[in-house]
Amino acid sequence: MQSFGEKVYIVLVSVHGLIRGHDLELGRDADTGGQSKYVVELAVALGQHPAVARVDLLTQRVVDQNVHPDYAKPTEQLSDNVQIVRIDCCETEYLPKEQLWDYLDIFSDNALSYIRDQQISPDFIHSHYADAGYVGTRLSSQLAIPLVYTGHSLGRVKRRRLLASGVNRETIEQRYNITRRINAEEDALGAAELVITSTSQEIEEQYELYDYYRQELMRVIPPGTDLVRFHPPVGDEYQSEIYQSLKRFLTQPDKSIILALSRPDQRKNIHTLLAVYGESPELQERANLVVIVGNRDDIRDMEEGAQEVLTDLIMSIDYYDLYGKVAYPKQHQPDDVPLLFRIAALSKGVFINPALTEPFGLTLIESAASGLPIVSTEDGGPRDIVANCKNGYLINPLDKAEMAKYLLSVINNKDEWTVFADNGINGVKKHYSWQVHVDKYMEQIENLLVHTQAEDLASDKSELMRRHLLHHDRAIFSDLDQNLLGDLDILKPFVEVIKNNRKCAKFGIATGRRLDSVLHQLKLVGIPQPDVLITSQGTEIYYAPNLSRDSAWTEHIDYLWRPMAVRRVLADLPGLKLQPWNEQSRFKISYYIDPEIAPTTEEIISLLHQHDITANVLHSFGLFLDIIPIRASKGYALRWFADHWDIPLEHILVAGGSGADEDMMRGKTLAVVVANRHDEELSELMDQERVYFARKPFAGGIIEAIDYYDFFGSCKVPQA
Repeated sequence: MQSFGEKVYIVLVSVHGLIRGHDLELGRDADTGGQSKYVVELAVALGQHPAVARVDLLTQRVVDQNVHPDYAKPTEQLSDNVQIVRIDCCETEYLPKEQLWDYLDIFSDNALSYIRDQQISPDFIHSHYADAGYVGTRLSSQLAIPLVYTGHSLGRVKRRRLLASGVNRETIEQRYNITRRINAEEDALGAAELVITSTSQEIEEQYELYDYYRQELMRVIPPGTDLVRFHPPVGDEYQSEIYQSLKRFLTQPDKSIILALSRPDQRKNIHTLLAVYGESPELQERANLVVIVGNRDDIRDMEEGAQEVLTDLIMSIDYYDLYGKVAYPKQHQPDDVPLLFRIAALSKGVFINPALTEPFGLTLIESAASGLPIVSTEDGGPRDIVANCKNGYLINPLDKAEMAKYLLSVINNKDEWTVFADNGINGVKKHYSWQVHVDKYMEQIENLLVHTQAEDLASDKSELMRRHLLHHDRAIFSDLDQNLLGDLDILKPFVEVIKNNRKCAKFGIATGRRLDSVLHQLKLVGIPQPDVLITSQGTEIYYAPNLSRDSAWTEHIDYLWRPMAVRRVLADLPGLKLQPWNEQSRFKISYYIDPEIAPTTEEIISLLHQHDITANVLHSFGLFLDIIPIRASKGYALRWFADHWDIPLEHILVAGGSGADEDMMRGKTLAVVVANRHDEELSELMDQERVYFARKPFAGGIIEAIDYYDFFGSCKVPQA
């Protein structure tokens, strides 16, 4: 086959969804999201590069009366040298991606025929997502040309998230064909000569889970931003409908705007932002707060997590009496988003992203392009964005004083505001425009083509081996306060032990603290984010990398839970005092207890039973009393995790130091009680075969137990 000489011919493959060059039906279904927009914009941008002769974007041809006839056209010209090519692959029906697997070989054969008919050989293939990875692996081998791969989202991560939401393995397999997807991703990673991602965090927390992950092939190239939509204010923004919608909330709408825009997700940390604003009279005087958290008709109809976020938002506004100072409109359109950034910029305001975790941070780039300075979480993508654009501050999202300080700094210092605004506009043009994206992309492609000899591709891949120790067959769980926070010198070698064994062992923390408090402490002492967080005495479970909440666990423990009745029955007992509201949660009622005058734990349990209240009562450190649902505890949560993740209890090492840890440590788990345990709360475990009482305190005791059990070697399990 011929070639274009020095210019390259690129074949992009994106199989599923509905792809066309205009009026993309984004959000029509789960298959018509950001990937569709990205591949079309990438194709057009590549076609404008001087080193590119031609771009073909291959996707499925859909002949279905339920979708637009555009998707049945065999080709669609996007520019002089760029076209969408629709390949026949399945029945004349629009199928979701999970049902396309049986048809991908037909797609591959038809795509190969199309390419051979061109009489011009592509220089490389770039596959997007697992299904296109399957196709690209075959085309790359048959045509003896390099494969570039972008996963967009990965099956191993999705399986984690589905398990976390309570979907069982059989359902996941039947509904999502997850094993076929993961195997296709493995094959694509094994065949690829280059893997392109948006952030380094994506590599560390997703691609590293794969057997065929090879660090030397990974390249971070952030996606481009549409600078036509996102640009500085032009002066007419205050006439827009969305601004009129904001004004009806605000007593003094002319103030600067602190803008937050996200999904109604607990991980977005909106409740901390409300607390920061509510506790700062200066922020309230200087600025209004505008919180955009999705669209809603009725909060009561929203899914549970979103309900919690919106309910907490409204309760915080009421608690801090922020009426007339906070706007939280129910509806906004996609075209309103650029306007919101420009309105905030016109007010000399600031964009705040207080998320607990932020893999990329597209809204930060859009804000920068709009001339709006930012204050953002220091997690993930924002670090790169602020380093490149120098248009704001990074903060610990759980440090309220720091958040308030830097919001005020941006709003009060007009010279600084102007510098940040200008830096953001220029920084996005320099680092995050489509032209910049394509220039970086083509630089990597040039290196790839120079150093790749097509005839060697097949032989190189035959030597790849799947890593046997990657998949976790064991886990270590520890309490936080009693075990890890007391001695920072011994904590460092413990952290190294955990890091060195993350490929074979999951690391979890089980604590009575709330999620935000745990994350704050982890940052302070340098403990890496655990794979699993069991918080609020076992009433909440979260999974890395995105702190996905186990919603199935939430439903499970709601059984027989009557929190209002608990508070009523215990309200007048001597020696009990409710802890502050920020120590309470939906499934945990927390008291300070004075054992000298308070009833005993047994008496409190008996009193609750007399009022037909079934609950778990936990007394720890001699000072704290927690009432939680009968189905909840650290031990129950640990066993829920073990069951859902197929890790034998015999291969889980649990470290504890107070009475609240006891039910984690009984049974088939391996356990260690650190030497600094609280009084004699765990003394009843002395005779347990699988409980080791360490001589050393804090993390030193856990390291001692790891050696005692040979946990990362043969994992010696005591005989029952």
